[in-house]
Amino acid sequence: EVANEADELMNSLQHQIIIPSAKQTMRSSNVFLAIAAGFSSTAAFAPVLGSRGAVKTKTLWSAVASGPQRNIQTTCQLQSKVSSTKSSTSLRTAMPSLSTHCDDDLPLARDAMKFIDNSPDPFHVVQTAVEQLEEVGFVEWKDDEEIENGGKYYFTRNKSTLVAFSIGENYKPGKGFKIIGSHTDSPNLKVKPYSKRTTAKNGGASGAIQLGVECYGGGLWHTWFDRDLGISGRVFVNDEETGTIRQKMIKIDRPILRIPNLAIHLQTAKEREAFAVNKEDDLSPILAMAVKDSLTGGSTDDDSTKDEWQKKQEPLLVQMLAAELGVETEDILDFELNLFDVQTASLGGLHSEFVHSARLDNLASCFLSLRGLIDHVKGGGVQNDEDISMIAMFDHEEVGSSSATGAGSPIIGEAVKRINHALGAGADSPILYDRAIQRSLVLSVDQAHAVHPNYASKHEKNHGPVMNGGMVIKRNANQRYATNGVTGLIIRQLAKNAGLPPIQEFVVRNDCGCGSTIGPVISTATGMRAIDMGCPQLSMHSIRETMGVKDFTHGLALFKAFFSDFSAIDSKIEA
Repeated sequence: EVANEADELMNSLQHQIIIPSAKQTMRSSNVFLAIAAGFSSTAAFAPVLGSRGAVKTKTLWSAVASGPQRNIQTTCQLQSKVSSTKSSTSLRTAMPSLSTHCDDDLPLARDAMKFIDNSPDPFHVVQTAVEQLEEVGFVEWKDDEEIENGGKYYFTRNKSTLVAFSIGENYKPGKGFKIIGSHTDSPNLKVKPYSKRTTAKNGGASGAIQLGVECYGGGLWHTWFDRDLGISGRVFVNDEETGTIRQKMIKIDRPILRIPNLAIHLQTAKEREAFAVNKEDDLSPILAMAVKDSLTGGSTDDDSTKDEWQKKQEPLLVQMLAAELGVETEDILDFELNLFDVQTASLGGLHSEFVHSARLDNLASCFLSLRGLIDHVKGGGVQNDEDISMIAMFDHEEVGSSSATGAGSPIIGEAVKRINHALGAGADSPILYDRAIQRSLVLSVDQAHAVHPNYASKHEKNHGPVMNGGMVIKRNANQRYATNGVTGLIIRQLAKNAGLPPIQEFVVRNDCGCGSTIGPVISTATGMRAIDMGCPQLSMHSIRETMGVKDFTHGLALFKAFFSDFSAIDSKIEA
């Protein structure tokens, strides 16, 4: 409870700890205990700030140096404030300066961390993005509504895919579309359609109640063991008052589920060496212990009033969902749920040069494209624009993009047609559509593989991107990526003109398979030019991934330059 109150206080202070005056003090021993307890943010300091006592600076700084440092700026402020006391000389000799070359990048990184923490599944990604778009004047575009030059619009599909765009004041049908594409999904464990896995009333030999889950995408599944897991998604609820079926978002960020490892003493030598995961048998999370009937409300054995779907569900899960949503259990008709790590994103490294978080692939790209479009609009970019500036966040990239809401769907092509028609293309619509396609470019933005210091040999030796080193263009001669000479040149020129670090290049080794993403899919479906690129990161598809804080800054600057300067650069390249 104290930690929760501290977090609320620190959020209200924008994560800036206010140090008491020299006459006021801080109980540093309590600070040490707070850090030692493993709090993940500097909010741990809030409940132990006192107004009387003595400032024990050496103890304080020993605690800060040895504990987690989510907010390096806060510790720098602590040092600055305390240094003004009489103990400043001894403090400086006891603790090296914590100033960092990443200071200017941290506000944007924290915004990204907040976006990711609020978005544990595609439905919440879209919901979070829509909230930010509406704050700056974007309005939802219905199929039969008119649009106009200078307008800002968005539409969604299945609540898991989002398209948002601004129309230049000088736009005419046939002009180009500047599109940044990303994806809202990440590898995870999804609750099976029938969630009940434990059939024995007493939980069987273990006495544990488990959920049935299904692997989505190509996750590093061994990283899901021994993590604190919450549950999120959407629930379909019968609303008797209105006679409708409502979709309610749910996000339970408490550690209600866990997949425990098998103790080393119970494994054979071969099992310890291999650590092979049977995805069906080994990944079922524990929800509770079947200790008493009271755990299930004392009435879950009576299935006489339930329909067939409800009989196949784990009663504890349904009761928890109903309690969280404030509805009756019998009103829950269906759900789409996935598991997620409840540990929030954090800054890491001595100088806070890294972000450690779930779902960096590919919510980092979603965040940057969203912020790029918002900043383009807020900065007056629409006034002199002759084109359409658009972002598209697709679902189902991790499983191939072949769905009604994936990048392989007609969503982008239809959006271009609808916009041209709504803005007066008329009888010339087919011709103007073809012209718009040829003048457009899609940035397919998905995270890239940074060189892993322990596995550097896995990279082609001349094409090894590094974190905090700038954006990465991904190329493959066999068209696993959509980049070609023209699209790569455009991006390099944009980065050069914007004063950004030189663009990094990535190709796979000839003896290694190559992944793919939405660039080739969109180009195939629409005929648009595309480029595959992204921010470099480590641990892709792990439950926790790592990227550089500076690359958020690099990505945002490049995307803003793309929206403002693409047409000028494209027009200089001989057709």
